[in-house]
Amino acid sequence: MVCLHGTDSSSAYLAAWARMRQPSITAVDEALYERRSLLRLLAMRRTVFVVPIEDAPIIQAAAATGVARVERRRTEALVAQLDVPDARAWLRQAEAETIAALDRVGEATAQELAREVPMLAARARLNPGQRIEGNVSMASRMLLTLAVEGRVVRGRPRGTWLSNQYRWTTMTRWLGEPLAELPVAEARAALARRWLARFGPATEADLQWWTGWTLRDTRAALDAAGSVEAEVEGVGPAFALTDDLEPTSDPGPWVALLPALDPTTMGWKVRDWYLGVHRDALFDTTGNAGPTIWCDGRIVGGWAVLPSGEVVTRLLEEIGSDAALAVSAEAARLTNWLESTHVMPRFATPLARELVAEAPMPTGRGA
Repeated sequence: MVCLHGTDSSSAYLAAWARMRQPSITAVDEALYERRSLLRLLAMRRTVFVVPIEDAPIIQAAAATGVARVERRRTEALVAQLDVPDARAWLRQAEAETIAALDRVGEATAQELAREVPMLAARARLNPGQRIEGNVSMASRMLLTLAVEGRVVRGRPRGTWLSNQYRWTTMTRWLGEPLAELPVAEARAALARRWLARFGPATEADLQWWTGWTLRDTRAALDAAGSVEAEVEGVGPAFALTDDLEPTSDPGPWVALLPALDPTTMGWKVRDWYLGVHRDALFDTTGNAGPTIWCDGRIVGGWAVLPSGEVVTRLLEEIGSDAALAVSAEAARLTNWLESTHVMPRFATPLARELVAEAPMPTGRGA
């Protein structure tokens, strides 16, 4: 994988579980918080990803930099609501005091940071007049702005591996040095090569959607990456790396339970060749994938975790008795690994909601 989705904290752990020979929450924690060989970055499409530390400068320059420009303008517009004499001067002072506070205390939540930097306690109106209108604290907004610029980073969560509330620190303090700065065009070419190596052959539209680039930037990156055109049955014109044109060997029968926002499920925009007719059941209305069952390279159903921690599944097409038994075995293996932990994705899909609603209510004494 190029990276794991990190918007939903549990997704990164479950995506790792599906791919590790000996899956362990401790092993992922150590990579994130002890060795720090993995890093959470706000990057492609303004989404949080978990990325290998060696690729972090590439992803920051190739994808996060463009998002950062947009987010800074949004932050400036919010500051303008605060009735301050000079919005940009206010923002510069708030940035400096935020970085100084994090250097002083080490790590802090948004609420703790607002106590350290009183000007961050101010609130502004986000998306006024729109359906998702609401108040936002300038502490949260400042952290988002600095995060997408690669200057601050999410540290440990406040709770367990399921928590999406993090303590923040500076990138320099977390890594011992700032992220290396790379030329944008060079970084985009490197990111395109990494993506094609995992997801190619794939279409221009796939890469443009995955990265959030403009069409012009996507085409330039594909050209600089040394890609070549290839015709893909059922998809049409696509791109691949020059050393990846031979047919892939058959891995044999396999099944997998992939979590919500898994990087494979979310790897392409053109999904009919592996998703089929199951989009409405397994994706929410904004395009976020729920937990999916895969069989031999295509999605065949979905799954959910009940409050008891039991993994329940539903197949949406016939896959044969051997594959169905393999799916049941994977569900049992994941249930055992979760140890009664209730994992609830942030983005609920129709099938996941149905599975939970249809589960029998637990009975207790006196029932």
